[in-house]
Amino acid sequence: MTHEIGDGEQAIVDTKALEKFAQAARRTLQEQVAARLDRVLTTDSAELRGRADTLRELRAQIRQSSRQAVVERAAYTWFNRFCALRFMDVNRYTPLGVVSPAASFTQPEILQEAKQGVIDDDLARFVDRGAVADLLSGRRRSSDPQGEAYRLLLVAACNQLHETMPFMFEPIADATELLLPDDLLSASSILQDVRDALTPDACPDVEVIGWLYQFYVAEKKNEVFASLKQGRKIAAEDIPAATQLFTPHWIVRYLVENSLGRLWLLNRPGSRLAEQMPYYIAPLEPETDFLRISSPEEIRLGDPAAGSGHMLTYAFDLLYLIYEEEGYNPPDIPRLILQQNLVGIEIDERAGALAAFALTMKARGRDRRFLRRGVRPDICVLRPVAVTEQELNEAPWFRALGASLVDLPVQDALLHDLALFAQVDTIGSLLQPQLMSNRG
Repeated sequence: MTHEIGDGEQAIVDTKALEKFAQAARRTLQEQVAARLDRVLTTDSAELRGRADTLRELRAQIRQSSRQAVVERAAYTWFNRFCALRFMDVNRYTPLGVVSPAASFTQPEILQEAKQGVIDDDLARFVDRGAVADLLSGRRRSSDPQGEAYRLLLVAACNQLHETMPFMFEPIADATELLLPDDLLSASSILQDVRDALTPDACPDVEVIGWLYQFYVAEKKNEVFASLKQGRKIAAEDIPAATQLFTPHWIVRYLVENSLGRLWLLNRPGSRLAEQMPYYIAPLEPETDFLRISSPEEIRLGDPAAGSGHMLTYAFDLLYLIYEEEGYNPPDIPRLILQQNLVGIEIDERAGALAAFALTMKARGRDRRFLRRGVRPDICVLRPVAVTEQELNEAPWFRALGASLVDLPVQDALLHDLALFAQVDTIGSLLQPQLMSNRG
């Protein structure tokens, strides 16, 4: 398919190839993670005896959910990270290729450098240089010394990225690390599949990560709908897979251009922004009833069902043009957009992480120092909060409001709304608070 990107260029992305890759990768990773899980739960080794706490945590996760749920979660986590790392490697947002080889090499650049005795000082804060060197020199016995060394470097790179993108790279010091697949360096490895699918031609825009997410969960979505047809209920954790749709790019442009773009043109009649908006429909009659703004920093655009951030990333492109038109300093614009303009809400933690990553990549594409600025996208992932009436009555803030809550309908509405928040990860933006409707 062909899709337009923010600066007006045309990029050709073969979504059929991405779909084939994502669905095959899901099956491969689940098989490899399941095999790894069986091995760590049944093997007695000095290494695993030293990870007793992590093994207890892993068994507790299986008891709390199921073995399959643990496998699915770990498989997706690694798929997500492999694809994110490949995207950053291709666009040179990482100092060294974490999953990608340098030109004329076949192994990841980060491993190739380590074999030459070079480990970046920043990365060295997260990895034992001596352990890597011992593996690569043969001083430490291993059936797969290069593979084991690479695992240490890969985990270290993810933990390093946690400092700048905690939403995407949670610290790996738990069961997730234990369930990292074994074969990462061979020509038939999952990382080679990632590199083959995410070629430089497929990575002109971070939108590709959203496509991959949709394709990855497609089989799960089919399974959920098959269960529905058989009369079975959908589990709460399966709702995201069943309800998420990737909005086509032209619809995203139409919606954003005729909301954000329209607002700007109403406030700046002399703006040339319309020249960059092919889906904009100019009003037939002059308008006088619209929100008045004096600068782009006053604009606040929210997506109550952000998904992987497709709407927000195009809004970023349009806002960048608006700030440029107003004469802002280019290095300041990405930071201002994320701090002042864009908000996303999502019920699926995985999709919310992708939306935050997508906006971060948009900002990094415009500002090469962005990852050092400590700015994070405003993406809110809704999580259930259960509050009983007794807990509410005992809360100091509620007692302090007691005099103003003598109106019983107001108290009832508040209790109703708080009860809804126990299901907010299911209801999401469909939540309709009674308290707001009782304000009049």
